[in-house]
Amino acid sequence: MKTRDVARRKRHFRVRKRVHGTAARPRMAVFRSNRYIYVQVIDDVTGRTLAAASSQEKELRERTLTVGTAAEVGKLIASRAKAAGVSSVVFDRGGFAYHGRLKALADAAREEGLEF
Repeated sequence: MKTRDVARRKRHFRVRKRVHGTAARPRMAVFRSNRYIYVQVIDDVTGRTLAAASSQEKELRERTLTVGTAAEVGKLIASRAKAAGVSSVVFDRGGFAYHGRLKALADAAREEGLEF
């Protein structure tokens, strides 16, 4: 019997075959649980996380995960990525459908100047 998580992981492996982050253009990986959303900017060549943000941070922890909360996390990751010297990323949706909270996060990061 296939669970939703197993199906998502299979989709993520398919995405990861094509999406690879470099120093010039790192990978922006997103994980969404029912309660929180996490995002990292990763250089896959060296295996280092350059920037990270989540809805579990002190100022966002008490809020429920909505489209608005995801958008705030997107703005936060864009500002942290720019501070780390990253202006362009490849988007790794993590096997999740690109709509709702995931789309809001990506759109907010684009509005803050991060290029996909």
